[in-house]
Amino acid sequence: MTESAAPEQVRVGRVVLASFVGTMIEWYDFFIYGTAAALVFDRLFFPTDNEFVGRMAAFGSFAIGFFMRPLGGIIFGHFGDTVGRKAMLVTTLLIMGLATFLIGVLPTYETIGIAAPILLILLRLVQGLGVGGEWGGAVLMAVEHGHAGRRGFYGSCVQMGVPAGLLLATAVFSLFSSLPEEQFLSWGWRVPFLFGILLLAVGMFIRFQVFESPLFAEAQKKNDVSPLPILDVFRNYRRSVLLAMGARFAENVCFYIFTVFVLTYATKYLELPKQTILNGIWIAAAMQLVAIPLAGILSDRIGRRPVYMAGAVFLVLFAFPFFWLIETGETLWIWLAVVLALIGHALMYGPQAAFFSELFGTRVRYSGASVGYQLASPLAGGIAPLIATALLEWSNGESWPVSVYLIIAAAITLLSIYLATETAHTDIAEEVKS
Repeated sequence: MTESAAPEQVRVGRVVLASFVGTMIEWYDFFIYGTAAALVFDRLFFPTDNEFVGRMAAFGSFAIGFFMRPLGGIIFGHFGDTVGRKAMLVTTLLIMGLATFLIGVLPTYETIGIAAPILLILLRLVQGLGVGGEWGGAVLMAVEHGHAGRRGFYGSCVQMGVPAGLLLATAVFSLFSSLPEEQFLSWGWRVPFLFGILLLAVGMFIRFQVFESPLFAEAQKKNDVSPLPILDVFRNYRRSVLLAMGARFAENVCFYIFTVFVLTYATKYLELPKQTILNGIWIAAAMQLVAIPLAGILSDRIGRRPVYMAGAVFLVLFAFPFFWLIETGETLWIWLAVVLALIGHALMYGPQAAFFSELFGTRVRYSGASVGYQLASPLAGGIAPLIATALLEWSNGESWPVSVYLIIAAAITLLSIYLATETAHTDIAEEVKS
């Protein structure tokens, strides 16, 4: 069947589904590493007599993947803007799935000594490379196929892959973390990583079924393809890149505090059951599956900036109450804290895909959106659990410095969105001016 023969709604729906499923799988792979880093990697790959050092090493291995994400954005952005969006989506999914599976069969420190954490870090770097190239391609396929008045919604459907991946990762980890401690440490933690190979097969099948982006196909037909898109990005879109990085700051910092760091804080500082926190994250991720597309739809109606700013303001106001609710030790209050935190996050994450895509022209959109999104990752979410853990140690377990950290991150995002131009009604088929 040719692209022209496919009814438009069926074609767009297929593309959105493929982008969502692939993104869900890639983020499942990414999140199970974060969960394992918070719960078991300090003991299995970074054993030490000093628990704080072990935790910092485990979170350091988590953070290092983020430093590969800008490189992944540049590499796959280049080929996405010169060869095509679809080919990069298949490639990044394959890279991510294989790296995750190999982590699941990796011997621990007890078996092969220092080689174990070295290999773990190398595979984490590969994960970071893959996910760095994934996001730009997935959102562009949806946004560039979609109707102009619904770009926020189509882009948010891809963003739903993140809570879906978190939901799946948390559910699988919850299942196996309920095993007796000895069994969980010996083999139970491996199963979520090994399960990724089955998800990879499903994702590859679905992504092979979609058509290339019509805007990119048109650019190829006109021979309007940039030979070095990354250079064009930094030559013509520096302001857009900086604004995207700033807009990403609060969203990224807060997300990893609310879903990764909170596991360590609750279980190892407050000595709460890990299942309570995992269940709270699971419920919150399920709520985000509804909140993110609603935020995307709202951004189509009233604009990207008002919705995005509302999320940042909410997180400023909720930075202290989040930890107060966790510190009650009461299950329902803990769940409420995580749910409200991720709903506030959804107000930023829902319109983000369309907003970042609309900041750049078609010739460099994959590179520009990827670089703006991914350059913030190591500076924001990547080091957030490390900074939060260090702040806790400095304050002897007091959470207030972490709340201040969240507020600073939200302030950076508020300033960036304030300085940005509204993009909801931009014609992305035309060359965008930074």
